[in-house]
Amino acid sequence: MDLDLIVSGEVATLAGRSGLGMVEAIGISGGRVAAAGSLRDVDDLAGPATRRLRLAPDLIALPGLTDAHMHLADAALAATQVDLTDARTLEDSLRRIAAAHAAQRDEDAWLEGHGWDAERWGGWPEVADLQRAAPGRKAAFWAHDHHAMWASDAALMAAGVGAGTADPAGGVIRRTADGHPAGTLHEAATSLVSAIIPRAASDGIEAAIERFIPGVRARGVMAVHDPGEIKADAALDGGFAAYRRLAAEGRLGIRVHACLRQEALALAEDRELRSGQLLGADPLARAHVGWLKLFADGTVGSRTAAMLEPFDRERNRPSPPGGPLGLFVTPPELLRELAVQAGAGGIATTIHAIGDRAVRIALDALAPTVGLSALVPRIEHAQLVDPADVERFRALGVAASMQPIHLHSDHASAQRAWGARLPSRAYPWWLLARAGALLPFGTDAPVEPIDPWPGIVMARTPRPIQLPGEERPRMRSLSLGRVLRSACLDPAISAGERDRGRLVRGQRADVVVIPRADLDCRLEPGQGRPLVQPQLVLMDGEEVFSA
Repeated sequence: MDLDLIVSGEVATLAGRSGLGMVEAIGISGGRVAAAGSLRDVDDLAGPATRRLRLAPDLIALPGLTDAHMHLADAALAATQVDLTDARTLEDSLRRIAAAHAAQRDEDAWLEGHGWDAERWGGWPEVADLQRAAPGRKAAFWAHDHHAMWASDAALMAAGVGAGTADPAGGVIRRTADGHPAGTLHEAATSLVSAIIPRAASDGIEAAIERFIPGVRARGVMAVHDPGEIKADAALDGGFAAYRRLAAEGRLGIRVHACLRQEALALAEDRELRSGQLLGADPLARAHVGWLKLFADGTVGSRTAAMLEPFDRERNRPSPPGGPLGLFVTPPELLRELAVQAGAGGIATTIHAIGDRAVRIALDALAPTVGLSALVPRIEHAQLVDPADVERFRALGVAASMQPIHLHSDHASAQRAWGARLPSRAYPWWLLARAGALLPFGTDAPVEPIDPWPGIVMARTPRPIQLPGEERPRMRSLSLGRVLRSACLDPAISAGERDRGRLVRGQRADVVVIPRADLDCRLEPGQGRPLVQPQLVLMDGEEVFSA
């Protein structure tokens, strides 16, 4: 066997149960790792046509990353909409919205966007604000966490939402003193408006995804787990169908596990879809059925996370929309029923759960489904976990799919909401790793930017963590080997992929080369995010990005 390529220098294979698994070289043949070890041993397999890549002393090669929580289709479409992510004030956002309104000559067209933050602005935006910036326009803007929507009067009228509209189950309509909609919809109430926003044309979704993927790969990400679109897709004709068509034509430049939502479960059962199977004809085996995605609760920023104990009281701030203990978006008994139903048909379930009560209920719901499909049941986010539930993840076989960058973005909000609970319960990736849980990492784009490296650095940064029985917190952080396994290996394991996530014999040759010093960066809440720039990215042994 002659090798196609030899990569030599510092190479982290992630072989074994822990550590980096450092070797001097790997040999690649037919898109897979054919050898890993000393340069001499690997070089013995070279032939006359073998190419050689010698890394500079300051570089290191790692397995390609998997983003275990990226709304790929939504992120691709969001890149074409009004971005309020860095709008520091309400007035700044209104200037951007007014400019987009003026540029859109079609008076009937919707204006969409995302990224506003009530915490950053010091209050909830209102209908009257949008009327000033875009009078008469049907407009809808998702909050940064995508669990609240700011809607214009024209949008609310088109949706039939008025003073007489009751709050839907699992949702809240924020109202004025006289009972009229104030402009912000929380959780399930967002669907009152999102349901009437026209879906992008299928070719438009495909084109947006194709344009977006090169930027994702340039960060070293070779695969994504897409938790589904914000807009209901009962017919699976949105992003799910776009992935299938792109894959069938060999145009899907990244590996995708596409999740479905509750409204599509019946159709998935009729089509006999199973977690892990290909979406359809797929010469490169890129697009697979993912998980059933359910929602237990809301978010800490919106104060809709479901809590075992009340949110801390905050002076001069509105009461939590779901009450002091937050709210359940889906009733606990229905979560269990749906998870068991899906599992019986070979579909694994992943549940959004941020508050500690939601996490406990989600673990209860997933417990009977473990082992029923090729994919591992998961809890998404798990931002607050009661110490009594930490060990249950490993014991039950449920993965904790986390996004460390949320600690950077939400720290101030979490500090106000959870206070003294932060060291012992909040953002507990160190505690879960210590307990042996499967711990896939992701970004949650477009809630956060698509760059995975700030989150990796965040997990490496020491912070106060308190174990049961300790009098005070101690500074703790994940080791480099554990962080890289969460970024590269654990997502693949949770997706039932045994040939990805490591650079050992038989694995897919997905490789990212970065400056070694970048792995020593640290990131504290409130600091600017570090820039980690991959120098080279290989997918199946072929170059897909070079700096």
